[in-house]
Amino acid sequence: MAAALVERPARTVAPGGSARNRGKRRVSRWLVWNKWTPYLLILPAVLMELLIHVIPMLVGMWMSFIGLTQFFITNWATAPGVGFGNYRIALNFNNSLGEKLVQSFGATLGFTLLVVGISFIFGISASLMLQHNFRGRGLLRTVFLIPYALPAYAGIITWKFMFQRDNGLINEFLVNTLHITDDAPFWLIGGNAFVAVVIVAIWQQWPFAFLMTMAGMQGIPDDLHEAASIDGANIWQRIRYITLGMMRPINAVLLLLLFLWTFREFNTPFVLFGPVPPDSANLLTVNIYSSSFIQWNFGLGSAMSVLLMLFLVVIAGGWALWNRRVNRNA
Repeated sequence: MAAALVERPARTVAPGGSARNRGKRRVSRWLVWNKWTPYLLILPAVLMELLIHVIPMLVGMWMSFIGLTQFFITNWATAPGVGFGNYRIALNFNNSLGEKLVQSFGATLGFTLLVVGISFIFGISASLMLQHNFRGRGLLRTVFLIPYALPAYAGIITWKFMFQRDNGLINEFLVNTLHITDDAPFWLIGGNAFVAVVIVAIWQQWPFAFLMTMAGMQGIPDDLHEAASIDGANIWQRIRYITLGMMRPINAVLLLLLFLWTFREFNTPFVLFGPVPPDSANLLTVNIYSSSFIQWNFGLGSAMSVLLMLFLVVIAGGWALWNRRVNRNA
């Protein structure tokens, strides 16, 4: 008996159905890619942040709780735990280490306030001077930004040669040109070392203040100054109430950044004076370096670093609260 062959009816596809399905798949893939693209783009930055900042910071915090000295440098795991012992040593102001920490903190605070204040005044003054068009304006802008563009070490080494007592340019100018003094002073030792490090730091920092304030002033409409001038406001009133008033948010952020950067400055005193600076210029970061890499007490140096970080976090947090309150009352 022959089996009857029955053909199945072929499926019919609606016109455009296949194209519609392909379009849906493309849209689905695009949505998935669009969802994960931002995370993929920031992934390299997150990994670098973890490797350069977060992981070393956590390791440093762990080191502050162990007695890591030169005897355990080859095997950190064998270093004994000391709890808060390193912090107690650093904050014990009755011993030499505590007294030195207080002295370096005071020197750093004075150094920071002078550098930030003078750099801000220089920067905003130069920005006000260059707000109006005149011949040579572009050249002056370029000259003012040279210290910010130069490599830090090259600039500091140049200043170190200039501050030499016997053949430095500073003493040549003060003694032989202006005849201010007959005896050439020492700039890299003694009390004058603090003046030297402040001068070099101001030379490095003020172009950034100039750049920030100059950019902020570009957003102030000229109509406000013209209207205030018509109403009888003089130049100082226009600067105080219009320029500085409208730049208050920018200036607040600028002062915070300058304070944080200057307070943890290390390159300038280290290159000028070496690992053992004079007491007047013994900034906190150099003191931490000395405890870690000269005295070989890495646990104590890590504890000092954590204390420095906590102090700067408190400063930044206090600034954030103050800024929020100001904006709320504005």
